[in-house]
Formats: sequence, structure tokens, C-alpha cells
Amino acid sequence: MVRIIALLILLIPGFLAAYGIKLMRDMVFGNLLSPFPFLWLQFLTGLLLFLTGLGFVAGFILYRDRKRNKVQVRFQRK
Repeated sequence: MVRIIALLILLIPGFLAAYGIKLMRDMVFGNLLSPFPFLWLQFLTGLLLFLTGLGFVAGFILYRDRKRNKVQVRFQRK
């Protein structure tokens, strides 16, 4: 049960990152979606979603690997 909850917690930022990529791709091709009045605002929102999702997943992986001592010396806690 705990593993399923952990998977769901990781899937939500993953979906947000994927949606951010979609927003940025649509801006490149000139497709303006309804909640955004400007293409540049759509791109910045997509970039923010992508970086937030990627940062969350990367931080989770780093935290897990630190607990198991599988990181390089420069990433270990002092």
C-alpha cells in the first residue's frame, strides 16, 4: 500500500512536467490554449511546470539514493 502511494506521489509531478512540455511545444507551433492570453505566458507556464516536476522527481531520487549511500562523495551529507 505504501509503495502505491509513493508511486502516485511521483506520478503527479511527472504528469505536470509532461503537460509543461506540451505547453511549450504548442507555443513553438503557435497554438494558443484558452486560459492563456499570450503565447509567451503559455511558454513561461510550461517552463515553470516542467522545471517544478523535474526538480521534484530529481530531489526524490537524490533523497532515496542518499539514504542508501549510493551517491558520489560530493552529494553526500556532511
